[in-house]
Amino acid sequence: MHTLSLTELAAGLRGKQFSSTELTQVFLARIGRHQALNAFVTVSEELALQQAEAADRRLAAGTPAPLTGIPIAQKDIFCTQGVKTSCGSKMLDNFIAPYDATAVERFNQAGAVMLGKLNMDEFAMGSSNETSFYGPARNPWDTERVPGGSSGGSAVAVAARLTPAATGTDTGGSIRQPAALCGITGLKPTYGRVSRYGMIAYASSLDQGGPMARSAEDAALLMQVMAGFDGKDSTSVDQPVPDYSAGLNDSLQGLKIGLPKQFFSPELDSQIAATIQSAIAEYQKLGATVQEVDMPNLELAIPAYYVIASAECSSNLSRYDGVRFGYRCQNPADLTDLYIRSRGEAFGAEVKRRILMGTYALSAGYYDAYYLKAQQVRRLISDDFKRALSEVDVLMGPVTPSTAFKIGSKTDDPIQMYLEDIYTIAINLAGLPAMSIPAGFIAGLPVGLHIIGNYFGEAKLLNVGHRYQQVTDWHNQVPKGFE
Repeated sequence: MHTLSLTELAAGLRGKQFSSTELTQVFLARIGRHQALNAFVTVSEELALQQAEAADRRLAAGTPAPLTGIPIAQKDIFCTQGVKTSCGSKMLDNFIAPYDATAVERFNQAGAVMLGKLNMDEFAMGSSNETSFYGPARNPWDTERVPGGSSGGSAVAVAARLTPAATGTDTGGSIRQPAALCGITGLKPTYGRVSRYGMIAYASSLDQGGPMARSAEDAALLMQVMAGFDGKDSTSVDQPVPDYSAGLNDSLQGLKIGLPKQFFSPELDSQIAATIQSAIAEYQKLGATVQEVDMPNLELAIPAYYVIASAECSSNLSRYDGVRFGYRCQNPADLTDLYIRSRGEAFGAEVKRRILMGTYALSAGYYDAYYLKAQQVRRLISDDFKRALSEVDVLMGPVTPSTAFKIGSKTDDPIQMYLEDIYTIAINLAGLPAMSIPAGFIAGLPVGLHIIGNYFGEAKLLNVGHRYQQVTDWHNQVPKGFE
């Protein structure tokens, strides 16, 4: 059962080939057998079985939704009522959310079963899952290597078939980069398409939740549940939600693909470049045309991003003060000591680094020089994308500059770690949708193809991804030992 797609699982449940309870038990058993991957922070076995029993009753009554009875797992950044929501941090290791995030609530309404909460970089700050308070999740293709981050646990769990699908969040590539490194499909929707209510904030103008699954077809089913306006989220966009599965098989004849020349610079690993070019050749066989586009401001994306994201993180994380919720130091001498020691003891090194950078960028005398300037650069980058996407239907390129690297190999060099997101960050600055789909392997490690679309163009991205997956088999490959 663990090898079936979401569509196949739904058909099996409706056809009474197996029950949701049986299906849930299969995945709970797999999670138990593969604990060494460290994909889960919390396994909610009791809740999952309760939800599975409720789903079986709904199936028996003949009133199921498309995901009724299907197990999924939530990134541990989404609040879940009665279940620990840690955000991968010691700061929230004891936090039991009193409510559900909107995304979680929508999956519950759809009858999905929550297997548990997935490991992640602390407060979503990281590109390798190594900043997690619970230790790194391990890439199932090579357990000595990182899965990417911050949604590393989500990518590992889907790739190793510990869950049929999962949620992730993407602030600068945190869905797409781990999806690429673990050989799965990950979609970052348009900013405002998926509610951020109950999704613990890192950088509010950049964060966006999205689906992580084996295929574009599965991701479409997840998006159908996640997308939509939410009055509880002031950044949610009130726009109709299309049927994401309806156009999956549309022809790609005449599709215009743009290749940003900045994505194919000499610094790109030659083997990754060759893998991406092979994938683009498949699209040409499907009727697409290809042209180069120039986006001169992309090289400014990383400095602009880290100023803006760090500034917003500094503001968002100020609420963790040891007073209302989360970690509190022992025996504080006074209020100042409570603040200093609670934050000093509970935040990890990378979170502290970004808080310091952000506080500096927002401080008197530096705001105009750093934060305001970064926002101006953000507009230039957004304009580059608008120009490019007025000429072509989608943009394509690599997701990552390399395949998965060894655990511990970049932890002492934050700049090198930041460069892992060199191809993904600009998309968040512009608020565009983008996805990673498996496109091949180098020395047994997955490579992802980056597909970028226009605002609210998720249906087109899913169509483009699905048609490629109909003529290739990369998305069906399973790491050895997890078949």
